[in-house]
Amino acid sequence: MSKKKPKSTSPIICQNKKAYHEYSIEQKFEAGLVLTGWEVKSLRDGRAQLVDSYVVLKNDEAWLVGAHFSPLLSASTHVVAEPKRDRKLLLNRREIDRLIGATQAKGYTCVALSLYWKQGRVKCEIALVKGKKQHDKRAAEKERDWGREKQRVLAAH
Repeated sequence: MSKKKPKSTSPIICQNKKAYHEYSIEQKFEAGLVLTGWEVKSLRDGRAQLVDSYVVLKNDEAWLVGAHFSPLLSASTHVVAEPKRDRKLLLNRREIDRLIGATQAKGYTCVALSLYWKQGRVKCEIALVKGKKQHDKRAAEKERDWGREKQRVLAAH
């Protein structure tokens, strides 16, 4: 009798922490994902990475590129699993138009921030971002460290 790993109770599947460090986030959007069966099963097991993923806008559609979903050995025996395939994002026409306008005219980039569960469906939080300069990254790190130190001081008193 083998013990099963308990499924995570957290609605967050994975986050792209590198994006928070590399970019300043301007505006966030929530998008649905078009997935196959084995991908949903691997997401339930928490096997996804968004580290180098980004969003491409082509033919008035949004696509998640570079996200890695590791296939489960037991769930994908009869399917040829492609872990890094492009996945279609489901957005409203207004949201897609806003993303296209910002990325083409204003020089923004669109990246995936996190994957999470919402009412039994997988949602992807995407954002319009601008790249940070090195001094901006240092300032953000100092501010974060000062916030932690302030919490320690307040907790001690």
